[in-house]
Formats: sequence, structure tokens, C-alpha cells
Amino acid sequence: MSRPVPHIDVRSITETDIPDWTRALNTGFLRTPDVAETEVADRASYIVPSRTLGAFDAGRCVATFRSFAQELTVVGGATVPADAISNVTVTPTHRRRGLLNRMMAHDLAAAKERGDVVATLIAAEYPIYGRYGFGPATWAAEWTVDVPRAGLDPRWAGPEDGGRIDIVDSADVRKIGPELHERVRLAQPGATDRDERWWQVATGAVRLDRSPWTEPFFAVYRSAGGEAEGLVSYLADDKWGDGKQPLNTASVKWLIAATPEAERNLWRYLCSIDWITTVRSGWRAPDDLLPFFLPDPRAARITTLADWLWVRVLDVVRALEARTYEGQGELVLEVEDGAGLAGGRYRLRAAADGASCAPTTAPADLTLDVAELGALWLGDESAVRLAALGRVREERAGAAKVADALLRTSRRPWCPDMF
Repeated sequence: MSRPVPHIDVRSITETDIPDWTRALNTGFLRTPDVAETEVADRASYIVPSRTLGAFDAGRCVATFRSFAQELTVVGGATVPADAISNVTVTPTHRRRGLLNRMMAHDLAAAKERGDVVATLIAAEYPIYGRYGFGPATWAAEWTVDVPRAGLDPRWAGPEDGGRIDIVDSADVRKIGPELHERVRLAQPGATDRDERWWQVATGAVRLDRSPWTEPFFAVYRSAGGEAEGLVSYLADDKWGDGKQPLNTASVKWLIAATPEAERNLWRYLCSIDWITTVRSGWRAPDDLLPFFLPDPRAARITTLADWLWVRVLDVVRALEARTYEGQGELVLEVEDGAGLAGGRYRLRAAADGASCAPTTAPADLTLDVAELGALWLGDESAVRLAALGRVREERAGAAKVADALLRTSRRPWCPDMF
């Protein structure tokens, strides 16, 4: 005889639930479950209780889920409203009871009702989110640069294009960074907006109990005209080998650049710092230019390559009409969605001057799950590859190649941020 499962209440939290919710969050992420008053105060300052869910068993929080408003840049530079999902945990004692199913269904239904075009998340574990209609839409890579091998001129003393690089402090970054990031993210498909709190945390103005703060170095690249076009935050260690030889590593926390020249000069700067023999790039686009800024690109090796931003399409018409297309043509998509949020048959007409998408009864060219549409939408994945894997079905011969000609992009999409 099976043991009856007690009722577990899934609901939006209240302000008084925040300490217990935070304890459950820390437990799920294998952090110390102790909750300091300062951590509770910090969370209360930015979470939206109506978009923050908890599962409660006999009054104790045993699962967590949070979403917030986000702007996501699509191919062509437009932005769409997204439901950004974060802080998803289930306490080990309460696994396999459908708690994530209930929280996800609640949040996605609310996002659809609100008018969000997509939902987004960074997946801690790959196998979980495909069953909710999410597909990996961007990937990220980290490079490790062997500076002595790179073949760079050791006499380099600064930009040769009339620009300059300056060390700045955290207050300068909070002035320079937001405007520069707006320029960068509107030109980068897959990028998301950063609010004021992001810059406060990134510069130490807001310090988190769970993440001990080490003040990084900040450097800005200014063009010959004096405009800030690039910004980098990095840390350096203090490691020496035998014979008093430096073996120090510069670890990039983040680097944004509005132009290739700014990007080139910031990487060149990092590789020119005295005693630095290794540069770790932090998370970058998988087709980043970094290796080819070096005389010997083999000096930069990929040390991590992984899926990054996952996308769940909620409104097929708005999603496909928001982006631009490098070619022109027509495609009928049969989108399957077990949750009933975005399924249907849609005709996409793409041209250089814009695109239209509408429901149709015409025969489908391609049949795919909404998760595969999310993987294809920003232009990174290949429909031909998905067809070979059995994850997209051609209803008309050659339709996958047509989809790739329309959807794929010259440069890969990239999300610079974790959330």
C-alpha cells in the first residue's frame, strides 16, 4: 500500500516568507542554510513577491522559483519582453513530487497572460528544461590565453589607433557602464538589459553575504575622439614559480566593447600587464574574436564550452516578427506545445524589409516542438542538424535547408550575463 503524499501548497510568497524562502534557496544550491538579516534585506529590496513562488510543506518552504521582467535583444536589434526565470530549487527531501512542474506551469501561464514573448533562463542542469518547452538558444565559451606563446610585441605601450586605456574606479564604472552597455546589448542578439542593481553588485556598492567581495581592477578604452567604447573588470592573482619567475593570471569578470577596435585593445592591454602570463577570458561568445586578435591564435584554447541562455517561446507570431532575416522566403511551421501555450501552424514570410507571421491552415513544411523553435529562433542552431537528430521533421523535402537560410545568422548570438 502506497504512503499518501501530504498536500504541499505552491503559492506566491509574502514578505514574511523571505527568510524561510532564502533558507530553502541556499539549501537547494548547496550553500550554508544560515540566513543573515542582511541577506534577507537584500532580497527584499529586489524580488517581486507576486513573481516569487515557494512550495510549503507544513508551513516550511521546500522549493523556490522566481521570475522578473527582462528585455532580450533579437536578431536585428529589436528587443522583446521576456519572463526571466531564476532561483529554481527543490529541497532534496521533496524531489519527484511535481513541485517544479507546478511552479513552472504557474509562472509560464502568468507570463503568457502578461504578454511576454518568451521566457528565458540559464540552466544549471541540461536535462531539466526541455520538457517545459525551453531550448538552448545561445552557447558560451571561456578561453585561456598563454600570453608568452601569443607572439605579442612586448614593447606595446598602448593603443596605436589614437585611443587610450585608463584604469578607473568603481564610481566611474557606474557612470560609464550603463550607457555603454546599452549600445553593446542592442547590437548583440541574445543580450539582456542590466538594471541599476546589476551595476551596484558588479562594482561592490552592494555586497552580498554569500559572495565575499574582492575589489577588481577596471579599465576603460576610449577612442581617439574620447568616447568610452570598451570596459573590462578583472582580477589578478599572485603566483610565482621557481627562479622568481611570475606565473600570474588575469581573470576577466566581464568585458564589453562597442567596436572591434575597443575589444582588440582591451585584450591587448590584459596580455601586456607585467607579470601576467595567463589570461582567462570569462564567459564569451563561442565565435569570439579573441583568438584572432593574437599573432598565434593557438595561444588561446577553449577551456569551457557550454549551453547558456535557454529560450521558451510563448508567442510565435511576435517572436518571429520581431527579428530580421538575412534572406527572404516563406516557411510553414507546425509548432507542437504540450503545455498549450504556443502551439499551432504558422506561415512565416521573411524579406529584407521585414517579416510577417500568422496562423495558417496551409500544409506544414516543418514540424517541431516549441523547444526546438526556441533553439532556432536567435539564429544559432541548424534545422538541418536538428532534422538529422530526429528533433525536427521535414514535411516537405528541403524545408530544413530553407529554414537555415532564413533563420541562421552570420555571427552567433550570445548572452553575456548570468541571472
